[in-house]
Amino acid sequence: MNARSAMGKYGETLAARRLAEAGMTVLERNWRCGRTGEIDIVAQDGDTLVVCEVKTRRAGPFEHPMAAVTPEKAERLRDLAQRWTQTHGGTPPGGVRIDLVGVLLPRRGAPVVEHARGVA
Repeated sequence: MNARSAMGKYGETLAARRLAEAGMTVLERNWRCGRTGEIDIVAQDGDTLVVCEVKTRRAGPFEHPMAAVTPEKAERLRDLAQRWTQTHGGTPPGGVRIDLVGVLLPRRGAPVVEHARGVA
């Protein structure tokens, strides 16, 4: 595993912890759907299915992690969410929501974890 993928896994672990602290149940991590892509975290928030994209960045001149979901990425997440529900028994009563968790790793101190609900 290279440093970038290790950083991504660390960010996903922090994100899963944040979602659990918010009362959600993490159902699956890193769900892959052929060549279409991957859902970082699938969680349940009451009767709503949450498809969560996680972006982890080091502090610096790079784009803030919360700015990482482009319209194309949002469309791909919606498609992946539909595929996940098709293979797991259909859409739940509360529907599907797409969230983003941004993890910013400063040079010193604790990571900053932000959770935005319904980004796409």
